Amino acid sequence: MSTKEKLIERFRELPKNFTFEETVKLLSIFGYKQHNKGATSGSRIRFKNAETGLYIDLHKPHPRSIMKGWMMKAIYQHLKNNGLIK
Repeated sequence: MSTKEKLIERFRELPKNFTFEETVKLLSIFGYKQHNKGATSGSRIRFKNAETGLYIDLHKPHPRSIMKGWMMKAIYQHLKNNGLIK
């Protein structure tokens, strides 16, 4: 099993210790790139897929890098609804 496959499997389990850095890597596997929404965007970050035009808006977790459960579920649902993950 490749590193990418392991990361996808880990994400599918919706672990409570999934980090923002892992999220960036995961989304890049599916063609999403990180874009800040502007100078005043604060912790809001947009991940956009240039091929499909789809995007995901997230808040970068702070002070720790651990993703919130509701954000994980929202990402999972987005990827599932768009046929990128089972």
